[in-house]
Amino acid sequence: MFIEERILTLFKRNWQHTLTYWSVFFSFGLCIAFLGPTILDLQCQTQSTLQQITWVFFSQQFCLLIGSSIGGVFKKTLFSALCALFVSSLMISVIFAIIPFCYNVLILAIAMAVTGLAMGVIDTIANIQLVSIYQKDSAVFLQALHFFIGFGALVSPLIADPFLSERCGNRTGGEESLHFHRSSVYNIRTFNTSTATPPLAHEEESIVSYAFWIMAVINLPVPIAVLVLMYLEKLIPCCPGSKSRLLDKDELSMETQGTEAAPAPEPQHPAQQEDDVGGHGDLFSCCRNGNLSGLPPSFFGIHILGGIVLFMTDGIVGAYAGFVYTYAVAPPMSLTPKTAGYLASLFWAAITAGRLVSIPLAYRFQPVRLLMVNLAGVIVTVLLLLLLYTSSTFLFVGTCLLGLFLSSIFPCMLAYTEDVLEYQGCATTVLVTSAGLGEMVLQVVVGSIIHTAGSYSFLLCGMIIGCIGFIVFFALLLCHRLHRNYLTGTSKKTAMVEEPSSEKNEERT
Repeated sequence: MFIEERILTLFKRNWQHTLTYWSVFFSFGLCIAFLGPTILDLQCQTQSTLQQITWVFFSQQFCLLIGSSIGGVFKKTLFSALCALFVSSLMISVIFAIIPFCYNVLILAIAMAVTGLAMGVIDTIANIQLVSIYQKDSAVFLQALHFFIGFGALVSPLIADPFLSERCGNRTGGEESLHFHRSSVYNIRTFNTSTATPPLAHEEESIVSYAFWIMAVINLPVPIAVLVLMYLEKLIPCCPGSKSRLLDKDELSMETQGTEAAPAPEPQHPAQQEDDVGGHGDLFSCCRNGNLSGLPPSFFGIHILGGIVLFMTDGIVGAYAGFVYTYAVAPPMSLTPKTAGYLASLFWAAITAGRLVSIPLAYRFQPVRLLMVNLAGVIVTVLLLLLLYTSSTFLFVGTCLLGLFLSSIFPCMLAYTEDVLEYQGCATTVLVTSAGLGEMVLQVVVGSIIHTAGSYSFLLCGMIIGCIGFIVFFALLLCHRLHRNYLTGTSKKTAMVEEPSSEKNEERT
């Protein structure tokens, strides 16, 4: 068969949990992609500059980082994990509904901060739960998990595109023209308060609002799915027999895997995991773990270098999705807003397709090989975009290729580092936090550089970031080699110590 019967059996035992974790990542994708194509409309809505609206990205990504760091706190019990996922996914729908009423950039930034916090909690909990369930077999399921990010991120720009304002997309008329466009589109009176609202104001006043309200409704089935899982697991307090459960389904599946797959580590009770290095807790508990003192430098190097690679690559994803629309409507491309709006959809469609294709590839090839090909592909694609910067056709082709190469880097890196560390340490938490930090920092940096140096710097930043990530990846491979040599030497010493003791025991018997 294409997939081993053992993996299918594991999925059948955990399909309700797995599908629920996949669905909450759809909410994550909706949130992560809608800012890019709607940034100029939101700029009009809040009467802000591009540099000011960039801080909305920062507020979302900063709180995503906080959510990723503290998300592991909720993994202690299945009840707390599902409650956190329910609240987070429901909050996303609520924020979508109120975004059209945020006429101040500070209020919009606060709303985006709340979504970022929800996204961070979703990101950490869903990754931790799937790794805990499938462990050595988690690569395939992580690829599918991140496919749903791409799917949600694909849907979001497609919903927004019909509602984008042509007038807000036109930035060639200067600051005075831009100020009038903001006023006319969002019914804001300027200069003379007694002046009547321009004729177009009523016509276009809330057209973008419909996109956010549609996304709010589309996202509602996700918290409902989490609530249904809590009901099936008898975790809702009002459910009859809710206190009779003795073992979480996640723990049961881990025990089953331990008996069927010999290479997998033995499952542990959640209380034991709190004190073990292998506990995938929040970032702060990982740093406080007393068992880290006797570990080699290579152990920490793998965490740090893997985090830096994802800092760079996820930073490229965030920056490209956030500013490709802005880059496309500016000279020398000067695409129309409607045409440029398809770039974000194409980028996330490519990421979605890439993650779908990566599911069978992850089963056939080692994650390290996929990582090498993808990182090299990112550099080549951005280089071609730099060389062909006047070609609007290749902008669409390059956007598609870039999405394909970036699509599976995160799940491959997660599977690779967890496998190297033998599911000890805090790789999941560190990598998720690093990825969120990269999106937060690099979006602000790239946005500021575009504002001061022009649109061409957008691709130049991507090239520099991609090269740094590729170099750090080779440092990670070297660190992996050192760690493997350390483990080999430790195992030989342990064997030499055990041999004399066993001989003495035989002599006594």
